[in-house]
Amino acid sequence: MKKLTGVVAPIVTPLTEDDKIDGVSLENLCEYLIEKGITCLYPNGTTGEMMYLTTEERKQVAEVTVKTSNGRVPVFIHVGGWNQAQTIELAQHAANIGADGIGVVTPSFFKLSDQALFEFYKAVSESVPKDFSIYLYAIPQCAVNDITPELAARIAEECPNVVGIKYSYPNMSRIQQMMTIRDGEFSVLCGPDELFEVTVCAGGDGTVSGNSQCIPEHYAALWKAIQNKDYDLATRLQRRTNTLNDILCEFNNIAHYKVVLKEEKILACSAMRKPMEALTDEQTRSVMEKLNALDFHKVI
Repeated sequence: MKKLTGVVAPIVTPLTEDDKIDGVSLENLCEYLIEKGITCLYPNGTTGEMMYLTTEERKQVAEVTVKTSNGRVPVFIHVGGWNQAQTIELAQHAANIGADGIGVVTPSFFKLSDQALFEFYKAVSESVPKDFSIYLYAIPQCAVNDITPELAARIAEECPNVVGIKYSYPNMSRIQQMMTIRDGEFSVLCGPDELFEVTVCAGGDGTVSGNSQCIPEHYAALWKAIQNKDYDLATRLQRRTNTLNDILCEFNNIAHYKVVLKEEKILACSAMRKPMEALTDEQTRSVMEKLNALDFHKVI
């Protein structure tokens, strides 16, 4: 079964001015990130405004991404939805269109017991082929529910196609605990960008970074430095990305991403799905001035 490594980009969902999926801009974004060295595309995640898209829109985004990648880099599609039935429908769709795997966030809004979470993931696991890779996705600061190392281990034991986890809460101790599952064979990626270097150096597999789509050359260089065991360079690159990410996350990170990608001529429009907020003209000028003042395309 396939696993994620390196820099996984949870891509934004480009929209037109009249609030439709912009397939051409989505193709442009996929091509741009593949060319820049991103190691995997991950549509329909938090950064893709997942819960504000319809099921059919999410299928459309998934299909465009898989078709555009055409096997050049893995495509893992996030399929977590508002309920179990929607999640399973999207999971089966991802498997049917030739995706390499899926990510599944915990059910959101309502607090659930570990038993309920276990039963949810077991149902999703059993709904797709046994060799189709699944990543758990925990982001308790948004989804309410968390995944403990004990729960992750139980899911991994009962569901062989659950190959790893994206853990998005900044808790390095918990991230390292996840690495002990299946005697260290359980794949672990961090969500917090600032933990990319330390996660991989501690035995993890990479990061799932929304910021990476705006500064992909920095993340590709950081991944290469880690692979080459050039830790001095890796640390300097990590600090450089941290500085740029502080700007990208100043107001609303997803809106920042769309603004930067529009300025780079990758997206035709920076519209957000309501009620998500777009940046004001003043905020747009501010973020671009700050990034340009740091010569943000220059890696080191």
